[in-house]
Amino acid sequence: MNQISVQELAQRLSSGDASIQLVDVREPQELEIASIEGFVNLPLSQFADWGDQVPNLFNPQAETLVLCHHGIRSAQMCQWLIAQGFTNVQNISGGIDAYSVLVDHSIPQY
Repeated sequence: MNQISVQELAQRLSSGDASIQLVDVREPQELEIASIEGFVNLPLSQFADWGDQVPNLFNPQAETLVLCHHGIRSAQMCQWLIAQGFTNVQNISGGIDAYSVLVDHSIPQY
């Protein structure tokens, strides 16, 4: 599975590339604490509610970047997306925690 650094993520976000699909698998209460604009929230714990909708929500050929708190849950989601036929999936290494520390200090850590 491919990884993208939080610095690379920041560059991609600032480029305004609308073709990137952004997925955040954290829980709603985590999003209330810290979030990055533009990400679609698909809480991993609610997989049964959205799992069958993923092919309708996202393009399997488009670049898909997946975020969580530290990079563990997002790695699980990346593996699942690849198993579903997604061809360009990248895990955001270090998650929103690393993004807060290394890129945007205004995003709270938790």
